[in-house]
Amino acid sequence: MNDIATQEKWDRIYAAADKPPQTVCRVLEENAHLLPAKGTALDLACGLGANAFFLAENGLKTLGWDISPVAVRRVEEWAQQRKLPVQAEVRDVLVDPLLQEEFDVIVVAHFLDRSLVPHLINALRPGGLLFYQTFTRNKLTASGPSNAEFLLSENELLRLFAPLSALVYRDEGRVGDITRGMRSEAMLVAQKAVRR
Repeated sequence: MNDIATQEKWDRIYAAADKPPQTVCRVLEENAHLLPAKGTALDLACGLGANAFFLAENGLKTLGWDISPVAVRRVEEWAQQRKLPVQAEVRDVLVDPLLQEEFDVIVVAHFLDRSLVPHLINALRPGGLLFYQTFTRNKLTASGPSNAEFLLSENELLRLFAPLSALVYRDEGRVGDITRGMRSEAMLVAQKAVRR
């Protein structure tokens, strides 16, 4: 799917939303205690901004980037209504990548483009945190993409972000009682080394 088709697809989906989303990605919600007290955060591929609003509510100056102008307009509108420091921007990071050491926190949920990994790592400031969660190839449900290109292989997040120090990792696959735990997705919280 090309960028215009992708944008149009998400524009249609987001146009149907009539209220701000309430569901924060699990990796962020369960590990919010790791967030810094202040700093600049990015919600990449922010959609309707649930993660961006959560970051701002936790004291971070937050940017929300998405390819969909419809999503960005909604995020800006809802951020103003809630008086939250969230700045939304239409940005295709595949065309316009991140800058060096720009963020203290980066959140990526349900978006996977492996070519962005070096840019994400470089965009973290020393000591910065990456919160990443997306679907796996070993999923138990039809949720998420069907194209394997957009699905993680086993332990792939650990390999992709090996230059960072893993703080939290979950990829439970099909082990044990598959009716419990975190299935069909993997999550990672990782930190960039602090310069000495």
